[in-house]
Amino acid sequence: MSPPGAAFSVLSPEDGRGGALLRGGAALGALLLICVAALRKWIAGGVCRSARRQDGKTVLVTGANTGIGKETCRELARRGARVVMACRDMSRAGRAAEEIRASTGNGNVVTRHLDLASLYSVRQFAKDFLDSEDRLDLLINNAGVMMCPKRLTEDGYETQFAVNHLSHFLLTNLLLPKLKSSAPSRVVTVASVAHRGGHIDFSDLFFASRPYGPLQSYRQSKLANVLFGRELARRLRGTDVSSFCVHPGVIRTELGRHVESRFPLCGALLRLPARLLMKTPRQGSQTSLYCAVTPGLEELSGCYFSDCAVKEAAPEGRDDRTARRLWTESARLVGIPDRDPC
Repeated sequence: MSPPGAAFSVLSPEDGRGGALLRGGAALGALLLICVAALRKWIAGGVCRSARRQDGKTVLVTGANTGIGKETCRELARRGARVVMACRDMSRAGRAAEEIRASTGNGNVVTRHLDLASLYSVRQFAKDFLDSEDRLDLLINNAGVMMCPKRLTEDGYETQFAVNHLSHFLLTNLLLPKLKSSAPSRVVTVASVAHRGGHIDFSDLFFASRPYGPLQSYRQSKLANVLFGRELARRLRGTDVSSFCVHPGVIRTELGRHVESRFPLCGALLRLPARLLMKTPRQGSQTSLYCAVTPGLEELSGCYFSDCAVKEAAPEGRDDRTARRLWTESARLVGIPDRDPC
């Protein structure tokens, strides 16, 4: 018997079940957080582990004022390189460059105008670069458009193929003398896993006759990137200029703005899950940086990389006959000689 005045309580079965539910919910919540953290780490992918400095080197990055291009510039500036940011929107480029200079302490970050939707702009950019820069150690063909509505450039070429492939093809060829004189040097071309399922339709590259599909066009342009990187490596054998092609991952950048504009409701519904399932721009820049700065990759020139490791490109991306034919056709379209030194 309890003494007079003693306090006591009796837990009902319902109270016991409630406590168990609370404990179970807490455990489930903790497990969910652990799973999300593990998922984010897996999605982040490979990390560039090389700490190699880039002092005294000159780096050129296209599409450099936002996304993975901007983060690539930031890291290379942090490592001491002279960074040339090639951008279409010079006001945004100026703000990005100032931010990079402030965050890295490297004042040797400059901007230059480049509109990849204009072959004239590419030629003018290359001429000015060759006339004013002493060297070029690293060219990163980063800029691109994705799944945009059908439009033609001022040269009359379909925009995705022109911006993603033809203009970078021309730019790289025009800058090859500087790359060779600065050797050992590297060219890194940002492609995509979307090259899988792509097809180079030589009879109708610009969808003049066949129905235009934004994804179909994007895949064709990304396959062209992979084939270009492979053929460039073959043609540069013995020059000490290496060529690499990378898939950066699925990134949270402005690149997908055309997809969201076409399907706004879908974009709104998927925005939060997408933030969990996509890489950040910094994470997306890691494979480009890996191919740019990691020592000893020269023997892997022409290879396709993803998550800071060599991966096998799709069979279409390993077709050397198609790669050579694409080079010849691209040279004709941009108006340069097709000289094969091999």
